[in-house]
Amino acid sequence: MALLDTASPVVPLGGPELPQERRLVTDLPGPRSAELLARKADAVAAGVGHTVPVAAVAAGGGVVVDADGNSLIDLGSGIAVTSVGNAHPKVAAAVAAQAAQFTHTCFMISPYESYVGVAEALNRITPGDFVKKSALFNSGAEAVENAIKIARKHTGRQAVVAFDHGYHGRTNLTMALTAKSMPYKSGFGPFAPEVYRAPMSYPFRDGLEGGEAAARVILQLEKQIGADNLAAVIIEPIQGEGGFIVPAEGFLPAIAEWCRANGVVFIADEVQTGFARTGHMFASEIFGIEPDLITTAKGIAGGLPLAAVTGRAEIMDASHAGGLGGTYGGNPIACAAALASIDVFENDGVIERAREIGEILTARLLDIQKSDARIGDVRGHGAMIAAEFVDPETKAPDAALTAAVAKAAIAQGVIVLTCGTYGNVIRFLPPLSIGDELLNEGLDIVAAALAAA
Repeated sequence: MALLDTASPVVPLGGPELPQERRLVTDLPGPRSAELLARKADAVAAGVGHTVPVAAVAAGGGVVVDADGNSLIDLGSGIAVTSVGNAHPKVAAAVAAQAAQFTHTCFMISPYESYVGVAEALNRITPGDFVKKSALFNSGAEAVENAIKIARKHTGRQAVVAFDHGYHGRTNLTMALTAKSMPYKSGFGPFAPEVYRAPMSYPFRDGLEGGEAAARVILQLEKQIGADNLAAVIIEPIQGEGGFIVPAEGFLPAIAEWCRANGVVFIADEVQTGFARTGHMFASEIFGIEPDLITTAKGIAGGLPLAAVTGRAEIMDASHAGGLGGTYGGNPIACAAALASIDVFENDGVIERAREIGEILTARLLDIQKSDARIGDVRGHGAMIAAEFVDPETKAPDAALTAAVAKAAIAQGVIVLTCGTYGNVIRFLPPLSIGDELLNEGLDIVAAALAAA
């Protein structure tokens, strides 16, 4: 069967020139999207799910357009990937130019400048006033795996600590690091050994100050694992899939300081929080921490698959030659896209725009919360904001309400994503190219869905 006819007049060009409007010409899914979803059911493994019942054919600015001509407001950015906007002109031009030159040589075989350029840029822009080096990979999970490899090689130790509610990927090691069972881990074990879990600072639920929460963690590390056995502590500065949990002030600096005093590699997983998403280039800056290693992916390359580990040169150089790499790691087309994206982040006001978006999201959600106690908490930074839905009396997580609100919003043409260990959080991750009018309209739809639930 032929692909969907993307030459149809209902299908506009991609990129920021798309009409920035919510437009529903059919119920979702429309007939052409339904056709593709039927083919998906026949051809694609059942474990590969989807959130929005559409066949996307174009995206840009703050919208995603489907094969039936519906235009949806995008409040998800492909899970924080298209931060500079889908099909950004600088990214698209860089990709086209590189594809016309060469698509692959394997950097480990025939090196090329764009890989080195991305490493140089990452070494410059990541937190930390020390000499750094980088290595490039394909996905966030792959970056995390390699960060753990590097830390173990550097320290000669094996144990690794991750945190409650944390998410680090779907490979065997990163599943072990990830806290949530369904859908990420259930039935896929056994998992990698020497992975331990510590309690996360979760102010809405634990009521602890940052210092108290850190002391609880440090006691556990010292008594249950032992500093001499610990290679690395890995943490998302603001947890993503776990529910956009922002730790209490002082928590992260205390953990990082303990790691440094005990020769433990402190790894910040900034796969979701990186590249202007939080209103800072990296979320570590919010908390005043300088990670030994930092993992990045998602927003790094405007939608192309690229990831990195960046950190202290003496730690990054611990591996023997050939110990790091991969056939596609630092693919030249993805590197070209990354260099263009970093240029946009640094020079086109994107960080400032993330802060503006965050102010709108926070103000609107707090206003809704005033009259609806089912929103137990509003939290986050920049264009990474979440609302946690609860029973107003007990604060018990309300996953059913969360799912109903998200489903109703999607049916009305607004892409929203849920998250959280308890499935009771809606996360807002709009592209940083979205306009205020479109953003507010999307929030209007979410508010109406909550009122009707």
